[in-house]
Amino acid sequence: MYAVTDPTTGTVVATYPTASDADVAAAVEAAHAATAWGRTSTVAERAACLRRLGDLHAEHRGELAAGIVREMGKPLAEAEGEVDFCVDIYHYYADHAEEFLADEPLDVTSGPGSAVIRRGPVGTLLGIMPWNFPAYQVARFAAPNLAVGNTIVLKHAPQCPGTAALLERLFAEAGFPAGAYVNVYATNEQMAEVIADPRVQGVSLTGSERAGATVAEIAGRHLKKVVLELGGSDPFVLLSTDDLDAVVDAAVAARLDNTGQACNAAKRFVVAAELYDAFVEKFTARLLAGASGAPLSSVAAAETLGRQVDAAVAEGATLHSEGERHGAYFPAGVLTGLTTEHAVARQELFGPVAMVFPAADEEDAVRIANDTPYGLGSYVFTTDPAQAERVAARIEAGMVFVNGVGAEGAELPFGGVKRSGFGRELGRLGIEEFVNKKLIRTVA
Repeated sequence: MYAVTDPTTGTVVATYPTASDADVAAAVEAAHAATAWGRTSTVAERAACLRRLGDLHAEHRGELAAGIVREMGKPLAEAEGEVDFCVDIYHYYADHAEEFLADEPLDVTSGPGSAVIRRGPVGTLLGIMPWNFPAYQVARFAAPNLAVGNTIVLKHAPQCPGTAALLERLFAEAGFPAGAYVNVYATNEQMAEVIADPRVQGVSLTGSERAGATVAEIAGRHLKKVVLELGGSDPFVLLSTDDLDAVVDAAVAARLDNTGQACNAAKRFVVAAELYDAFVEKFTARLLAGASGAPLSSVAAAETLGRQVDAAVAEGATLHSEGERHGAYFPAGVLTGLTTEHAVARQELFGPVAMVFPAADEEDAVRIANDTPYGLGSYVFTTDPAQAERVAARIEAGMVFVNGVGAEGAELPFGGVKRSGFGRELGRLGIEEFVNKKLIRTVA
């Protein structure tokens, strides 16, 4: 089940043994035993481990990036950038953990005395991570929770076992005690048992809608809190510009991030009617020219995207593309002739294919942008600040980026609404998800 398959050739280059039930039980027990460390260590001690972990990511940048390329086909420069972002995240929480976890005095108006909120760990958490950002996804879950003092059982995607093993080694080298971070090559059925285990206090999953619904259902039955970061079909809304070339460059970058395999990549381009023809012409040319030539993560991923694109064309859409599909390789393309009535308009295309929709006016653009089951991120480009504020307020998403792409940061919360999930990671909000906010009320 856990195997490294080179997406450029389809060749299995390494396999890892799937965990036995005893292995999984031992992982949970180790993490539970380590909660004593989480309760008794100081924030400063945990922050020091996070800082060292960030440093280790920097020291092992080449090894981590090469593994990411080998496991899921990401272009090397992007894999290196992913590792750099991990360094930022670990250092960010090392710098801010004491501030975020400091006692919060409350104004007491109901009588004499004082009151504070004291933030502390809840215990052991389960993380279920995807393949598209093998190091970054772990960082944004693990960093804030280890800062709090929670311990982690981590199930990585089956196609990223090498990265999973390397990360576990780096956590140990950073000084986290045995059990604070435990990697396990488990099955989905074993994960259901882990979620039900009373020693596990919460679950964070980044993945598909189907996986999120399944995990949430099991967790709900056992009264466990869940954070879900699921799919997205982010709109890129272009209403006006005084530099169309710059906007097109931003649009291409927003679509081709990770060869189009990012939940928060721009996927639906909603363009004011007066700009539509010029945008489509420039965007198509640059998207096709700017494609990295990297494969998708697997042959299965390419086949899924192919079925979606072919179905859109069968419904009347036009595909603008060059090159041939083969194996895990999928040529970049642009779908036009779409309306929100097309089935593909309500789907997530996980690859280098963009959908472009004309909008009659601002109202129509907002309608198209919101006509989706997803609500992760979004992008608004306009020269009118008042319009930007209006549209940003009306877009149904967890994140809106105005006149820019690639503007995420360790200090900025990440998450969505609707079928894109719930909860937030990164920033101050990311450390608040799995925390016991204990009231301590002193009367005299």
